[in-house]
Amino acid sequence: MSTIAVRAARLRSGLVLPYAEAGHPEGVPVVFVHGLADSWWTFEPLLRRLPAALRGYAPTQRGHGDAERPPDGYGPRDFAGDLVEFLDAVGVRRAVLVGASSGGVAARLVAGSHPDRVAGLVLAGVPAVLADKPGAKALREKVQGLVDPVPRAFVEERLSGLTARPPGRGLLATLAEENLKVPARVWRETVRGLLETDLAATLRGILVPTLVLWGDADGILPRADQQRILDTVLGARFVVYEGAGHALYWEEPERLVLDVAAFAAEVLPDRPGP
Repeated sequence: MSTIAVRAARLRSGLVLPYAEAGHPEGVPVVFVHGLADSWWTFEPLLRRLPAALRGYAPTQRGHGDAERPPDGYGPRDFAGDLVEFLDAVGVRRAVLVGASSGGVAARLVAGSHPDRVAGLVLAGVPAVLADKPGAKALREKVQGLVDPVPRAFVEERLSGLTARPPGRGLLATLAEENLKVPARVWRETVRGLLETDLAATLRGILVPTLVLWGDADGILPRADQQRILDTVLGARFVVYEGAGHALYWEEPERLVLDVAAFAAEVLPDRPGP
C-alpha cells in the first residue's frame, strides 16, 4: 500500500489548495481531479493502491473540502485554470490527468487548451453533456434552496445514488463529511457553472490520448452520453466496468488503478523526469 502525504500548494493567484500525494517520487505524474462537492479523499482508495511506477497528486478544488473559498469563480474554466497553476506549483511539467465525474470537465478543458502539459486524459464517469439530464436539472433545483449548514440528509441522499454497490462504510462516512464542508453558495455556483457551460464544446479540440471509463450500471450517464465523447474525441478508447455505477472509482479502485497505470505507461514511457 502506498503512503499518502497531505500538503498545500499555493497557486500563482494566491489561492491555497490542499492536495494528497502518493506513489514513487520518480513515477509517472498522474493528477486526479475530483467532481462536485468532493475533495482529495475521493481518491484515497486509489492513492493507497498506486504502484511504484506512478506518482499521484490529488488536489482539493477551490471551495471544496479544506481548500480556500474565494467569493466567486466556480465555473469549469475557473477550476481548469487552477489545475494548470497547480501543475506549476508542484513542479509537474507534463502529467496524465484523471477526471472523475464532473471533475473530468476541468481536466478535458486543460487537455484541450494546454496539450503540452497533458500526456494523456482519463475520463471516469464523466458526462459529455449535463443540461439534457433530468437528474442534473433536479439537482439544480435542490441546490437553489440550500442554506448553511447544508443538511446531512441532502448529502447522504446524493451520495447513495452514485454507486451500484455501496462502498465501504468508512469511506462513505468520510465522503459525507467532506461534502458537508462545501458551503451552500459553492454548491449553487458550481452546479450553475456546469449547466450553463457548453459542455459539448469542451470536448472539441482534444488531441491527447484519451481513455473513457464507464460503469454500465451508471444511473446518471447513459451509454449514449459516453458515445458522444467517443464520437467527438479522436481515437478515444472505451472501457466498460460491468456492474459498476457512476462512481466506479469507489467501487473498483484496484481495477481502475491498473487501467490508469497501463495507460500512463503507454503515453509517458521511460519518462526522463517530472
